[in-house]
Amino acid sequence: MSANLINLTNPHLKNRQLWMAAIKPPMYSVAIMPVWVGTAIAFAETKVINKAIFLTFLVAAILILAWENLSNDVFDSETGIDKNKHHSLVNLTGNKLLIFWLGNLFLCLGLLAVAAIAWWQQDITVVGLVVTGCILGYLYQGPPFRWGYQGVGEILCFFAFGPLAVSAVYYSQTQSWSIVSLAASIVVGIATSLILYCSHFHQVEDDLAAGKRSPIVRLGTQAGAKLLNLFAASIYVLTFLLVLGGIFPAWTLLSWLSLPFAIKLCRHVQENHQQPDKVSNCKFIAVAVHFWCCLLFGVGFLL
Repeated sequence: MSANLINLTNPHLKNRQLWMAAIKPPMYSVAIMPVWVGTAIAFAETKVINKAIFLTFLVAAILILAWENLSNDVFDSETGIDKNKHHSLVNLTGNKLLIFWLGNLFLCLGLLAVAAIAWWQQDITVVGLVVTGCILGYLYQGPPFRWGYQGVGEILCFFAFGPLAVSAVYYSQTQSWSIVSLAASIVVGIATSLILYCSHFHQVEDDLAAGKRSPIVRLGTQAGAKLLNLFAASIYVLTFLLVLGGIFPAWTLLSWLSLPFAIKLCRHVQENHQQPDKVSNCKFIAVAVHFWCCLLFGVGFLL
């Protein structure tokens, strides 16, 4: 029996699927991977891991990403861009104020966890890095800025989940800075921005109606699909070059085992970029690219 037929004959299952799509469990790898990679590099360089700090940072990252996801639903509901998005939490609950304050609660809890790390270390550097990342997250979608509507969301995403996040995690373990950590954060940042970039292909009409000038709106889906090839390839090329340059250990080339997912992503978008229903799942393929690439990348540092 097809999934569509099941949905039509089982409204409870359909409702559960909408809630799962709204909560976006796979997307939380975006929060987990910077913590994983930053900690792996710290261990590679110091041979020590503070497990309490690692776990606290992991919880903080998940809570802060939950805030960003919830607040984005709230802010998008104000522009009307999510009117056709059935799995928006605001649309599902019909209570924008509840989602807004629940998101703020998650933010406060996440920042409290980061503050605990700063207290243990008697050093507020980590707080400054994380707060800066949160500011970029607000600039992306929050009024009156809404920079994501101007097409610069990928740039904000790169810095928030790349250099700022990985550097904060590395610093939380070592209370120092590292060229290797900074270089690795570029790889993580590009892989993360890839997910956001892919999320635009299926919603061009809604973006245009709401005045959102996403990269795909500006480029068109065909040119956007071609750029995606370069975007994805840059992750692997950069890793290879930094291994050749002696910045990364050779084991980080394990991340190339995620290349089949990247090829699948690029082919899928190339073939379906003008068909919103078919291309809408490309962001989840991008999540797989991000997850396996970053996971194996971190393993390379541990080895």
